[in-house]
Amino acid sequence: MKYRDTLTIAKRILRVFITICMIASSLGAGGGKKPIVRTGIEVLRDRKFDILQGKRVGLITNPTGITSTFEATIDVLYNAPGVKLTALFGPEHGVRGDVEAGKYVENYNDLKTGLPVYSLYGRNRKPSAEMLKNLDVLVYDIQDIGVRSYTYISTMGYAMEAAAENNIEFVVLDRPDPLTGKRVEGPMLDEKFKSFVGMYPIPYVYGMTAGELAQMINGEGWLNGGRKCKLTIVPMEGWTREMWWDQTGLPWVPPSPHIPHSSTPMFYVMTGLLGELGTANQGVGYTLPFELVGAPWIDGNQLARYLNAQGMRGVEFRPLTYKPFYFDTTGSTFQGVQIHVTDRDQLELSVVQFSVLEALYRLYPDRNIFERAKPERIQSFDKVNGSDRIRQLLINEGNVDNVLRTIDEERARFVIKREKYLIYE
Repeated sequence: MKYRDTLTIAKRILRVFITICMIASSLGAGGGKKPIVRTGIEVLRDRKFDILQGKRVGLITNPTGITSTFEATIDVLYNAPGVKLTALFGPEHGVRGDVEAGKYVENYNDLKTGLPVYSLYGRNRKPSAEMLKNLDVLVYDIQDIGVRSYTYISTMGYAMEAAAENNIEFVVLDRPDPLTGKRVEGPMLDEKFKSFVGMYPIPYVYGMTAGELAQMINGEGWLNGGRKCKLTIVPMEGWTREMWWDQTGLPWVPPSPHIPHSSTPMFYVMTGLLGELGTANQGVGYTLPFELVGAPWIDGNQLARYLNAQGMRGVEFRPLTYKPFYFDTTGSTFQGVQIHVTDRDQLELSVVQFSVLEALYRLYPDRNIFERAKPERIQSFDKVNGSDRIRQLLINEGNVDNVLRTIDEERARFVIKREKYLIYE
């Protein structure tokens, strides 16, 4: 047998072995085995809460702030020896995750601990000096989805700003990026479109953990007035950049009501912008949030044929008919497509997203998805997108290739800039 053949066989055996190990690790949470990734809260507990000893702590969290054995970070810190948990802060959806998207959250007292809970998605988006007056440190522990328009990173940035202004420490207990740490996609934010659904000049999919992004926000001087906070990251153990969530062995807790599964962030990127327009449905209101594209005026077979003919890697489109159960679409019968991911590593999420928009725009000109959208919806679409350039390109040229070319040029510059802030290999 030739050396080259022997080497090829050895490589195949190694790949099979690695695959078996990854499958085993992904079953860890449900099969009694320990997850291969330890999140920041677990690492901090192993360190006996060293950086919080003797300090009055405010915790920014929600139901995703848990250990691998489902203990809430609230309870872990509340019972931690030498740590005085003094206040809780809730983002959009609230500390206990019981508030609908976009709805204001009021201040109240937590039923379990009796601690005051300050809303960061109500009258205040940023902790006030009054809220922070009895604190030495703010701790952030929320599972994000790695998408710029998801408001938790805006909450984190505002809290970092408040910490800098009030001379208190800021700690991020790090968690995985469910879209992996390698995937960087979508348009950059134009500063003219800065809002709570797009605070920082980063791509729509930025390929960083919350801890890494916090370092970039601090290091690039993106806080108000160019301030810097006293920032500490408690990094994970065992996480590597190519990992998808199901390879971590960690349990998935929905970070918001319409992100029920660890795979949903992928679909959120592929159809979320369409949902902002309100002229077609993306599965919200049905059992497959963000996994569908539908409307009463769509021909599902035609749309599936058109999208499949584009030859996009890692995805197939299947025609279907469905009837949403709730929201403003209740009772309407929709035709459209279901998005099936066939190879997530080959999949280009932004290509799918803009191809879907282009298809609807071209196939159904009498149902113009932009002209029929309400002005406030167009404004929301542009804010979430990060600029109005993409919409204008689609309207004026109707060509997704030009959109993607613009995105690629911006992405390359960002990838270079973010390099020094990355924690994990």
